[in-house]
Amino acid sequence: MASPNKDFCILCKEDNVTNDAVTWCTECEVFLCVDCEKYHNRSRVSKDHKTISTENYHELPSFIKETSNLCTVHDRKFELYCSFHACACCVHCVTDQHQTCQTMKQFSEILKQVKSSAAVPLLEKDLNDLKENIDEIVEYLRNRISTNTKQKTEVIQTIQSMRQSIDNNLNQLEQQLLQDLEIQHSKLKSEMETLLHEVDKRAIKIRKLQNEFSNMTKNVTELQTYVGLKEIEKITTIEANYIEDLKRGSDLNERNLLVITSPTLASILHDVKSFERSQLTPVLVMLRQIPEGKIKLSI
Repeated sequence: MASPNKDFCILCKEDNVTNDAVTWCTECEVFLCVDCEKYHNRSRVSKDHKTISTENYHELPSFIKETSNLCTVHDRKFELYCSFHACACCVHCVTDQHQTCQTMKQFSEILKQVKSSAAVPLLEKDLNDLKENIDEIVEYLRNRISTNTKQKTEVIQTIQSMRQSIDNNLNQLEQQLLQDLEIQHSKLKSEMETLLHEVDKRAIKIRKLQNEFSNMTKNVTELQTYVGLKEIEKITTIEANYIEDLKRGSDLNERNLLVITSPTLASILHDVKSFERSQLTPVLVMLRQIPEGKIKLSI
């Protein structure tokens, strides 16, 4: 049984021979072994066909590999393009469905300028801009998590400093404050890490899409590039909208850990019994400042 990780020469397989494939012909849409590739390159019919390595073939996105040069209905090569229906047609398609269409063009002419069209650099720029936005937000979120962790340490130090200046009767108060702080910080960190995880996933997706885009523009047919551009453009639009929604929303608001105390704290050494826990509570302060913002700790 053939290994699911191996590709075998289609031509040899027709003769009941199993040879490992080394290339994929984008025109014939078949895997070729070393010997068949040599014959394929010498043949007058196929010598101008573009081939790519099996490794590069498997790096193509699925929507590219599923794109065929042949009509799925008639199993004939696409030769014409109907501008009215915005679809490629074989000669039988014209007879069956496009007899009255007046906007038929040679499909080869439509595809000739695809890779050199303005759509390629524009989409590449959109991908780069999207990656920069994603990377900026990832860095911002990581910095915020780090900053909030430092703030937690500073608040703990502040609380412990106060603890040292008052009577042992405040031990219980100190412990409650630390618990409140831990709850606030855990909640904040959990929310930030959840968002970071989501943005990280999208960053990985964009980087993968960039690699696929680069591979597509180098290794696939004009038709596959045409289909790929539309597919990638859909994805970049979705991700760009996500970024804009993220920036407009409140998820990126700067939230800081602070300790706010009552003015009565100044008299704590004189009247410990009158001091209540409600007069000293860790809180979250939200600021809208992206991506930079110094943290101010007040007590």
